[in-house]
Amino acid sequence: MSRGLLITFEGGEACGKSTQIALLAERLRSTGRVCTVLREPGGTPMGEKIRHLVKEDPVGVGMAPEAELLLMNASRAELVHRVIRPALDRGEIVLCDRFWDSTIAYQGYGRGLDLALVRSVIAAAVGGVRPDLTLWLRVDPTEAARRLVGRGQATDRFESEKSAFFDRVEQGYAAQATAEPDRFRAVEAGGSREVVHDRIWGLVTPLLS
Repeated sequence: MSRGLLITFEGGEACGKSTQIALLAERLRSTGRVCTVLREPGGTPMGEKIRHLVKEDPVGVGMAPEAELLLMNASRAELVHRVIRPALDRGEIVLCDRFWDSTIAYQGYGRGLDLALVRSVIAAAVGGVRPDLTLWLRVDPTEAARRLVGRGQATDRFESEKSAFFDRVEQGYAAQATAEPDRFRAVEAGGSREVVHDRIWGLVTPLLS
């Protein structure tokens, strides 16, 4: 049995990752492929508790960036060990809403943590598991802000960050796209969901042969 594929989705808040993951999963399953959909942080019972602590629980307000980094990767280590690696070994396609590139962008560039430290913690968490393709969904900041308003009052602490934070996050994503152009692909995500899906499908198809 051949190894499966790990396809990760990245981008700022309200870029449409969840919608596009659902569309891609549906299309892949329609071709007979087994597809597992995950999110980070989360994806396991422990990971979901960490997700709530980091993003919503009042106990997590003002946590040190280093604590945030370690908690994100504790969730990731559990997800890789319990779900991602076994699914890949079974030959499945894994679609993950965020993976290590988010940590580099958000905790590294956004929070200003030392990038060597960030990468070393990630390496310990993933144990060699690497995405086959990373799709960076890019949306104009004005459109992203409109989408967030449409969701109602933000309870997610990341969504509530200032624009300067998201500027740094985008710089982090851009740096990764430059460093790994074969894996890390930018996708214009400001059009209709069908048009964006077609762009994504065009990038995924070569991996399926």
